[in-house]
Amino acid sequence: MAKTGEDLFKNIVSHCKEYGFIFQSSEIYDGLAAVYDYGQYGSTLKNNIRDFWMRSMVQVNENIVGIDSAIFMHPTTWKASGHVDAFNDPLIDNKDSKKRYRADVLIEDHIAKIEGKIDKEVAKAAKRFGDSFDRDQFIATNTRVLEYHNKIIEIQNSMRTSLDSGDLEALRQLILDLEIVCPVSGSRNWTEVRQFNLMFSTQMGSVSEDSNTLYLRPETAQGIFVNFLNVQKTGRMKIPFGIAQTGKAFRNEIVARQFIFRMREFEQMEMQFFVKPGTELDWYQFWKDKRMAWHRALGFKAGKHRYHDHIKLAHYANAACDIEFEFPFGFKELEGIHSRTDFDLKAHEKYSGKKLQYFDPELNESYVPYVVETSIGLDRMFLAILSDAYAEEQLEDGSERVVLNLPAFLSPVKVAVLPLIKKDGLPEKARELMDNLKYDHLCQYDEKDSIGKRYRRQDAIGTPFCITVDHQTLEDGTVTIRYRDNMNQERIASSNVNDIVKEKVSISKALQQL
Repeated sequence: MAKTGEDLFKNIVSHCKEYGFIFQSSEIYDGLAAVYDYGQYGSTLKNNIRDFWMRSMVQVNENIVGIDSAIFMHPTTWKASGHVDAFNDPLIDNKDSKKRYRADVLIEDHIAKIEGKIDKEVAKAAKRFGDSFDRDQFIATNTRVLEYHNKIIEIQNSMRTSLDSGDLEALRQLILDLEIVCPVSGSRNWTEVRQFNLMFSTQMGSVSEDSNTLYLRPETAQGIFVNFLNVQKTGRMKIPFGIAQTGKAFRNEIVARQFIFRMREFEQMEMQFFVKPGTELDWYQFWKDKRMAWHRALGFKAGKHRYHDHIKLAHYANAACDIEFEFPFGFKELEGIHSRTDFDLKAHEKYSGKKLQYFDPELNESYVPYVVETSIGLDRMFLAILSDAYAEEQLEDGSERVVLNLPAFLSPVKVAVLPLIKKDGLPEKARELMDNLKYDHLCQYDEKDSIGKRYRRQDAIGTPFCITVDHQTLEDGTVTIRYRDNMNQERIASSNVNDIVKEKVSISKALQQL
């Protein structure tokens, strides 16, 4: 029986704990909600994803550089950015379940259910008409599908109007009119909608009376904007150019859920691309295409990604979309591409009193550049990769295995070295091979249990190659290499192992596909 998305997600979460990928933070003290620790394999996989992103930005593109700005910033930074006044979520409580929800997410989930009805109509028609089925024509002409589409547009327009005007009562009324129920209690007994600021605050100073209120940064982008001139001048950068960075960000999410998808402490990978005013929408489209190509280059299953244009534009944007990924719990935002106009640099000019302009030698004039942003959550990317790689397979002999079909260059452990038995000189020979490999790859040596059980352990952590040292190795210097994805095995010279693994786990080959 096929597993539901919820069952699959539970298995993935359990797998992360069982195999050392992710643990609940402070677990021995009953944990801290929406905060997680990355274990021995999870931290390595996370580092590999981060490294691939940074290389794909800075190493492949000559006009993009990387920085690492501080988490603490002058508090006026967040006034200028709009976070002090506008970084709010509209929250609503159900009086029966005592659960709190984001009002806009409740409405978006309702829209997703209507979209699901459209998908069912399309699937039924495709089955009925077979090869002659024209999907686009059916969607454009079918009465029921058109009714669903019009309903979605009506809901979206109502939500956009309410959010743009800050009319929280209208937002609540929309939830009531749509008869949206609490997922827990099933009731419509809703409170009023309230705005809640998501920034964490703290104090800097030796005594509380003399301290200044600071904020833990809710995004990494502002560290790029305040360093715009520093980087441009010291790097002699010419428009268009980008600044990339990765780092921790913090949001006091009230409705934190779905494992590491929405956390209070998380990591972002952001790139701000500075362009000439008037060209920003062309660059927006460029980076929209470029970022989708980056995701697809990772070998995800077909149909896992889609674009989603924003209903409500952020206060700084004139165009924005998300790249959504189909997690086990549905399509959700993975990356955002935003045309931020000149809002950020102009705001920091105003609040700092410093000019943040670029002198264009071709035009012989100075101007405030416009910005196109790409912003992706590293933790969400980790979850997307793990979700796509996780598989529960039924083998020909009737047995089962759980395997992580990770891209080889991202796998935490690249190669496992396994002596067939713990005697006859095989461990010594395996250790010798291990010593030759460990300076180029993260390797693992394992001699406990049967060779089959050891293969299964390596499958479960995503190790792409297992090298087995046996008695024939002592005779002719060959070993068995076993491939994770298809479980095929072949004999190769032990002297060739490093070159073969190097070629197959090369990050440069992945970068060349971008």
